[in-house]
Amino acid sequence: MSPSKASLDQIFESHIRSLAVTHQPGTLKAYRGAARRFLRYLHHAFPQLRRLAQLRRDPHLLGWFRSLCEQDPPLCNHTRRQQLILIRRLLEDLAAHGHPVQPGLIRSEDLPPRDRWLPKPLPLEDDQRLQQELRRTDNLLSNLLLLTRFTGIRIGECIRLPLDCLRQIGPDQWALHVPLGKLHTERLVPVDAEVRGIIQRILALRPLARPELLARSEGFLLPHGGPWGAYHRLFETLADAATRAGCSAPVTPHRLRHTYASEMLRLGVGLPALMQLLGHNDIAMTMRYLEVTQQDLQREFHRARQNAPHCLPPLSLPEHARDAAGLPAIQQVLAAARHLLEMHRRCLTDEKARRRFQLLDRRLRAVADQFAHIATAGK
Repeated sequence: MSPSKASLDQIFESHIRSLAVTHQPGTLKAYRGAARRFLRYLHHAFPQLRRLAQLRRDPHLLGWFRSLCEQDPPLCNHTRRQQLILIRRLLEDLAAHGHPVQPGLIRSEDLPPRDRWLPKPLPLEDDQRLQQELRRTDNLLSNLLLLTRFTGIRIGECIRLPLDCLRQIGPDQWALHVPLGKLHTERLVPVDAEVRGIIQRILALRPLARPELLARSEGFLLPHGGPWGAYHRLFETLADAATRAGCSAPVTPHRLRHTYASEMLRLGVGLPALMQLLGHNDIAMTMRYLEVTQQDLQREFHRARQNAPHCLPPLSLPEHARDAAGLPAIQQVLAAARHLLEMHRRCLTDEKARRRFQLLDRRLRAVADQFAHIATAGK
């Protein structure tokens, strides 16, 4: 059917199908959902609109923007923003392929502001109680949740971990191989002896799973009949464990990832390394995972000051004092030494060391006073 005779639904669906060559199924699903809701609004509010050439910013697009704001229950900014971005991309693609689409139907200023996401790590007490409860339960799912907590992997990545996910990369150096996931990247997450023990326990418990699950999950660390079923089993296991542990707030698998990220930050892992551990492509996404408190800032500041090299200037003396002998030259040397000593003292963070340098300065000052008295008496 020629573009001039095709309906809006046919044009959008045909273009979305063409995106299947370069886009993931989940992305196509998002495009289809956004297009379906957008076209449903147009058919209801403007039944006479049948061609892309008839589409106008006012009233068609502006009316759609208002309808998104009037939803009950209301849509969050993130959802409305995603809807506008998806439809804008489809309209721009259609225009690039020769369809009569007016430019500027959706502008940057139309996008709602981004929601301010707050990181949701578990409180320390809840985290400790939950770990104890998962260890006490000690079944296949509880150990997989512990693995998620101690490596920060996504729950979808946990479900798709292969049997040979534990890799030795050097003497006493091991890593968890996380295959291609959400952002189409794979990574190696360093692990310690505790995590290796958890993986060994999972491998020991795996043969005890139901035979039909094992048959359908050959090669996967977690036996499951399908990703959605496995996700719900892990979600329910975690919720039950959190209830038994007496956690103060609901716990989801993704909160374990936030908890891992905040813990790594407090242990001294820098942001670029943490971005790689979490499998992010953007440092801004990593920052959204972190809970940075004033205590964290104070600790990082003083740690940086302690580790910074103290670049002190060399002892500077006047030209005539370097080769000269006598009281004036000695006095100049003492003054320069006291100056250098004071600059070094200011770089120290240890209060005891700072007091010692103050005592040394007092002694040098007493020596300098004695030389000044000798020089005055000799005149």
